[in-house]
Amino acid sequence: MFHLKVEKIDQTCRFELSWGKGQQLVEKLNYPEILTTLYKDWQQIYLSFYTTALRGRVQASGSLNAPPPPVDWHAKLVQAEAKLLYEFHRWLRSGDLFEIRRAIANAAANKIDPSTPPVNVFLTCSPIELERFPWEAWEISDFANAGNIRMIRTPQNIRVQADEEQPLTHRKARVLAILGDETGLNFEADRQAVRSLSGIAEVEFVGWQKGQDSGELKMRICHAIADEKGWDILFFAGHSNETCITGGQLAIAPNTSMLISEIAPYITKAKERGLQFAIFNSCSGLTIANVLIDLGLSAVAIMREPVHNKVAAEFLVRFLQSLAEYKDVHESMLAACQYLKLEKNLTYPSAYLIPSLYCHPGSKLFCLQPFGFKQQLQQLLPTRQELLFLVMFLLISWQLPVQDFLLERRVLKQAIYRQLTGQTGKNDSPPVLLIPIDQDSIEKDNIGNPRPMPRSYIARLIDRLSALNARVIGIDFLLSRPQKNNDKQLAKSLRNAVQKQPFGTWFVFVELQDDSGQWLRVRPEIASKNWSLYGDMRVILGYMKLGTGDNYDAESLPFSYAIALAYKENFDPKHAPLRPQLKSQKDFLSQVKTHIQNHHKQSYTSLFPPASHLQPITAFSYQIGQTWLHPIMDFSIPPARVYNSIPAGQLLRARSDAPQLSQVGKQAAMIVPGGYLEAGVSKEGEDNFPLPSAIAYWRNQAGSVDNSRIFTGGEAHAYMVHHFVTGRLVIPIPDFWLIPPAALLGKVAVLALLQPNRRRQIRKSVSPWKRETGRIIVLGIATAGYGLVSLQVYISSAILFPWLLPSAVVWSYALPALIRRKNYG
Repeated sequence: MFHLKVEKIDQTCRFELSWGKGQQLVEKLNYPEILTTLYKDWQQIYLSFYTTALRGRVQASGSLNAPPPPVDWHAKLVQAEAKLLYEFHRWLRSGDLFEIRRAIANAAANKIDPSTPPVNVFLTCSPIELERFPWEAWEISDFANAGNIRMIRTPQNIRVQADEEQPLTHRKARVLAILGDETGLNFEADRQAVRSLSGIAEVEFVGWQKGQDSGELKMRICHAIADEKGWDILFFAGHSNETCITGGQLAIAPNTSMLISEIAPYITKAKERGLQFAIFNSCSGLTIANVLIDLGLSAVAIMREPVHNKVAAEFLVRFLQSLAEYKDVHESMLAACQYLKLEKNLTYPSAYLIPSLYCHPGSKLFCLQPFGFKQQLQQLLPTRQELLFLVMFLLISWQLPVQDFLLERRVLKQAIYRQLTGQTGKNDSPPVLLIPIDQDSIEKDNIGNPRPMPRSYIARLIDRLSALNARVIGIDFLLSRPQKNNDKQLAKSLRNAVQKQPFGTWFVFVELQDDSGQWLRVRPEIASKNWSLYGDMRVILGYMKLGTGDNYDAESLPFSYAIALAYKENFDPKHAPLRPQLKSQKDFLSQVKTHIQNHHKQSYTSLFPPASHLQPITAFSYQIGQTWLHPIMDFSIPPARVYNSIPAGQLLRARSDAPQLSQVGKQAAMIVPGGYLEAGVSKEGEDNFPLPSAIAYWRNQAGSVDNSRIFTGGEAHAYMVHHFVTGRLVIPIPDFWLIPPAALLGKVAVLALLQPNRRRQIRKSVSPWKRETGRIIVLGIATAGYGLVSLQVYISSAILFPWLLPSAVVWSYALPALIRRKNYG
């Protein structure tokens, strides 16, 4: 954006070009007096040709349509125009202005992308005699395409700041049309032209009515201008003229005029209520434009010279047609002037030189905004850059490693948030008692080879738990291969526990499907499926192992689900537990299902929330490589709230009245590998997983006695049992789902944040840089607020709304727009 000041002092013109961050060029050029002479000659011939129906008080005789006068004024006007423009261009092509022309032209030449806006040159002339010249006709295109340069007039004095951006509205544009004194004129074409905007704008007319008092008319016009609903465009048609001190004169009725200084306070109110643009389709409007831009309007279109009624009508029709096509006022002005020059020059010579557009250099060029549902939707469509961001983030969110990475760190943040807000849960007894056979137990109990784990040792643990009245015991060791010396001892311990009075113990064993599709289960001589439950031992760390529910058939329940089912049947006060029978000839799981159906009139799946079972949308997502809405293990809950843990060796040696054993009869006990190196089925260490970040956080807290750097499969099963029993199933909303709404929100944020504050006093006191910084801070606060809300919703409603990628999408939309606005205005 350039600012060009042209000032005439005596016989010298000073040209000052400024742009960028303090760059400027100053040149001095002798003013040729012949320009003044040629201008006056042209003006006299112009007025002689357009002798009547002028929208100004010029005395003349004859008519445009009258018989040709003795003098061929048309030919004289064409010649006078040519002489004036030739001398004007010759003066401006002076070598002294070469550097100024080159600076502007080089900037225009750099505008290679057609989508980038042209170079704006804001021209200020002093005194008013210079301002009367047709500066819009200056050809700076010796070096570049003239279409990339926009010559825009601006006053010498501007005291009021304008809106940097056109205010966004959720209504039709509003147009106030003031029709002045129609004596000797015909405003019908003006009326029709303004009414043509009624499809996209609300149009109201105000003007003199026969018999109306002049004082009443003035108040009516002033009140209409300052209407509380506000206006976007102010239009005037009629007689007008320049005045030195009062800013201009408008003829509003026969023998009645209003000065611009009289209506200035009302225009100021209108501007505060949204008025952006004024068009005066009347004569000699230079001083009018200067005053209105000084009042803070963003743009004013005027006629510098007296204008014929028909020329004014032709101009207005073309100007408003372009404006109705949502072109800005400069494009509309160019289109109207080009029409007069190319299509109407034979009929109306020199008419294209008369219109001028004045703009506030601190505002964006005014244009009508589309209104309506369809147009509002179009405003929300992404730009090319925004679309690239959207596709990029969608592709990122589709990657499972990215999802797992973000999920683990989010759960860590949830753990920190839980602790900071004191929402770690109640101090009630956890539903699970974990009995890990750890390295210390292996060494102290002289277990030479823990792979496979000696079943005699498992039998000892079962005997101990049975003696402590454990009612549910899960065994996380695969017992599919024989141990000749130990199987009988284990089988005896199991049967003794099942037969224990008054309640028999429920056992849950793990099973595994190998690569050939065969299920590896506990050996029949050890335990029978007619008095025990089985569960799939596989674990996908971080994600729940779901039950199939009523929608899908499956040969096996998840191990943790089966333990939770046993827990529900034994410890839920609403349930009368079914006692396993060693002599039963029917599958025990089928017995449990029938028992629940007969006694509780519901399916066993109804004991758990719907999220505990595989849902159709989740099953579908598996087919496309995703895990949509698959519940996760909530490691943000401290392990101490999920399970109690006592190593196997300590369990065997502890006293029966030890505090850590006081709740055994009310918990589901799980005998699990405890992290020793050999733990696993197909390979050593298979049961030892990397430590989740949230679990590491809890283990690093003061007072934690667990310093292990691994996370065992048994601990994962314990978390899943806890979630099934308590109904704590956290549903993660996929990033892929939220990115499109986030993009839409980002677009709305761009539109909302870029809307300027219309309160002038605020704009005066806040610099543009601070204003944009303030908007960035607002967006940052909103982002942080969403993050805090999502953290709390996770705890309160067990729904995980992703934060990072959706927030990044919003910022990728909003931040570039704010930066562009701060840099370029």
